[in-house]
Amino acid sequence: MPPTHADISLVGRRRETFRLDALISAAGQGEGGALVLRGEPGIGKSALLDHTRRAASGFRVMQASGAEFEMELPFAALHQLCAPVLGHRAGLPSPHRKALEIAFGLDTGTPDPLLVGIATLGLLAETAAERPLLCVVDDAQWLDHASAKVLAFLARRVAAEPVAVVFAVRDPSPEPARSPELDELPALTVEGLPEPDARALLGAELRAPLDEQVRDRILAEARGNPLALLELPRGAGPGGLAGGFALPETSPPAGRIERSFQDRLERLPAGARLLLTVAAADPVGDPGLLWRAAGSLGIGAEGAEAAAASGLIEFGIRIRFCHPLARSVAYRSAGPEERRLAHQALASATDPAADPDRVAWHHAQAGTGPDEEIAAELDASAARAQSRGGVAATAAFLERAAALSANPARRVDRLLAAAQAKLAVGDFDRTAELLAAATTATAMTGTAMTGTAMTGTAMTGTAMTATATTGTATTAIAMTGTAMTATATTGTATTAIAMTGTVRQLAQADLLRGRLSFVRHRGADAIACLLGAARRLTQVDPAWSRACYLDAIEMGILTGGLDAVVREAAAAPAAGPAGSVALLEALVSLVTDGPREAVPALRPLVSDTGHEEWTRRPSLASLLAVEVWDFDAYLGIGHRIVELGRRSGSFFTLPIGLAMAATANVHAGDFGAAVEMISEGAAIAEATGASPLFYPRIHLAALRGRRREAVELFDAVLAAGPLMSISVHWGTAVLNNGLADYPAAFAAARQAVASGDLATAGLALPELIEAALRCGEHEPAASALRALTERTRAGGAWGLGVQAYTRALVTGDEPSFQEAIDRLDGTRAAVYQARAHLLYGEWLRRQGRRREARERLRHAHGLFSDIGMEAFAARAAGELRATGERARNRAHPAGDRLTMQEVHIARLVAGGATSKEVAARLFLSPRTVDAHLRNIFRKLDITSRRQLRDIDL
Repeated sequence: MPPTHADISLVGRRRETFRLDALISAAGQGEGGALVLRGEPGIGKSALLDHTRRAASGFRVMQASGAEFEMELPFAALHQLCAPVLGHRAGLPSPHRKALEIAFGLDTGTPDPLLVGIATLGLLAETAAERPLLCVVDDAQWLDHASAKVLAFLARRVAAEPVAVVFAVRDPSPEPARSPELDELPALTVEGLPEPDARALLGAELRAPLDEQVRDRILAEARGNPLALLELPRGAGPGGLAGGFALPETSPPAGRIERSFQDRLERLPAGARLLLTVAAADPVGDPGLLWRAAGSLGIGAEGAEAAAASGLIEFGIRIRFCHPLARSVAYRSAGPEERRLAHQALASATDPAADPDRVAWHHAQAGTGPDEEIAAELDASAARAQSRGGVAATAAFLERAAALSANPARRVDRLLAAAQAKLAVGDFDRTAELLAAATTATAMTGTAMTGTAMTGTAMTGTAMTATATTGTATTAIAMTGTAMTATATTGTATTAIAMTGTVRQLAQADLLRGRLSFVRHRGADAIACLLGAARRLTQVDPAWSRACYLDAIEMGILTGGLDAVVREAAAAPAAGPAGSVALLEALVSLVTDGPREAVPALRPLVSDTGHEEWTRRPSLASLLAVEVWDFDAYLGIGHRIVELGRRSGSFFTLPIGLAMAATANVHAGDFGAAVEMISEGAAIAEATGASPLFYPRIHLAALRGRRREAVELFDAVLAAGPLMSISVHWGTAVLNNGLADYPAAFAAARQAVASGDLATAGLALPELIEAALRCGEHEPAASALRALTERTRAGGAWGLGVQAYTRALVTGDEPSFQEAIDRLDGTRAAVYQARAHLLYGEWLRRQGRRREARERLRHAHGLFSDIGMEAFAARAAGELRATGERARNRAHPAGDRLTMQEVHIARLVAGGATSKEVAARLFLSPRTVDAHLRNIFRKLDITSRRQLRDIDL
């Protein structure tokens, strides 16, 4: 029996409907989830979405669809999805409610995309409290970047909510479609129908006689694509269906479907075709806007009737094409003049007060050449988009503004700004193209100025002309201070100012090129680009030049090559803020003269944790605090950056601060606080798609001392790349010193010290001294002690305490052990206090002073056990046994039974946080937090939140 009309589109879709029905059933039971339907155009994704809507009986259904012409408008699709339930936003925390209102244009300000994601999750959770919720997103390949990020974030966090999220994505996606944010979600590829099902669908739809050979040809050409099975017979006509001898085509079904739409379009009168072009150019689908635009073009009722009769479009409360491909064909098949007319009519019909950005965008598409007035409109749109967090839209507006710029200098500025915006959203290929265009345009600008204003200046004219013709951007147009002086003396003041602007533009291009190189492949040329910018700015902006040198030094620390950077930075001009000048001079001294000269100058800078330079360069601040052995600064800088990140809502700054503060807390012996911060940083990284910061985990694993756990982490970090290898060498040395595997510790410590790495090499010196002496290698130990003394001579109690106990190890000087304990007991460096007691106790035992040794070793064992340094605690227990005393067993901390995330949740709840507050902090839903709490209660054998306050986590 042939299928009924209602079932036609789902012939052969048992596998797909089973997955969707299971998703809906689970969501109805409070176990939410997401599914991405992928497939070629016409394969039946939209029909499956219709089935899902029907299956979700009793659900509230929220819908949105991506639109090619709205891809650059931030949060457009998200607003479409959430608009019907925005009344529930009153129940959200104030910062989340405000972020959502800003994103949707209901308030002013700049929303953070992650806060918008958290707010959307809360909004849907509030809505789903009434009844289960189904979110359907069609044509997701056309989602704007901001909406795609939020919806992917949302889809990963509804597991404990009665919410199902289903996307439909064209695969492969056409350019410039993109939604890589959805790639990590569960997916189902919708394949072509098997031949029996394809025959059933074709037979159910066709009423005209069909020749068997023609049937076989249609089936072969359609390749199981349901829309192709329905569209291909339209092109054959009654005669073609009854007979024919054409061979099957080998092109993809999507191309033949487009041709079918194209054939139907070409049979329409001119007015109807123009109306379809206008409708295709308008992403809103607003009938009032369409009819106003059509009226201005003189399109009457006849054109509308013909367009509707074609079946390509439906005119109702919203304008809808029969398929996204039909809309694409309607727009792309129009000639340039028809498109220009359509956009001009839409610009005139759009309210400039209510939607100035769409007016500007349509004006831009209607333009025929450079137009500074329209370019200025786009500049304003870019500023508005940026204020709403729409970086992708900012880039699109600026890129189009650059193309329409009549002023060459403004064109370069817009290209550079667009490149910066593209870099921010991760469109690295387009960033490179825009930078190349900006560099070429800058060269052409310089050539024009030289030719008109610098007659007789052969050097400049020749250089700039060579640049324009050869296109070698970074060498031929290196217009530095010499060229600037020549300009000023041989040309006019106006020309000098213009040339200054050109140099600034070239420097900005260098900076962007360096950042692009770093984020793409951590390339060595990143530093070269930053140094190039610094050189260009030496004369025209010395303060900016100096800042570029500092940026290059910070990048040199991260990528290697620090010595070469510092040698060049030594010639930097002494200009800019006093703190910046002093910092650069101290860094140069550190590399060129060594710690003895540099540390006294660095210490006061580092100890001022509120210094403005540390806000801009937090990683450098943390590294220098370790380099000068200032523990208070080490802790203080990390916590200050966390505070700044929380206050500003910056999810760029906050993870850096959390990683820094977590690492400092590890060395302070507060493993619980460190685990909490690591967990929060991981939650932010997972939510934003950023790479996690591993170094706090390395420090925690090394000092906790669980061999298998630490080695697995170290191997994983090394497998990911060499960037963290020095930290892994340090961690391996610490781990094996704790485990008393001194040869392994000695080898790893030597590698860490030999790197010369800022901070980590110095931190590895005590490990090298201890391991070397245990291996009988006295000379390496003595050499390392000399190096450590150089670093800590002008240091605080932390550095001087560590220096004292390593000096005692090398020399056997007992008062140095006592000095170390006295100095370290007055600091927050608990790890080093414990190690000083252990080393002194071990030394006393070897001197045969067993009673005194027991006291020190007993104290060390207690400190290590309280901190959670299991390997060192076992080492202390072994030493105690050697004195004839058995160490008391201590219960493992309750936190050992929990995951890092569970420890974080438990600590927050123990501090009085509600489920909603924890959810906001960890980017989860309140229901998910409650599910974690049930697991925590079970693992700790407790029944209430109040009991968490009495447990040591």
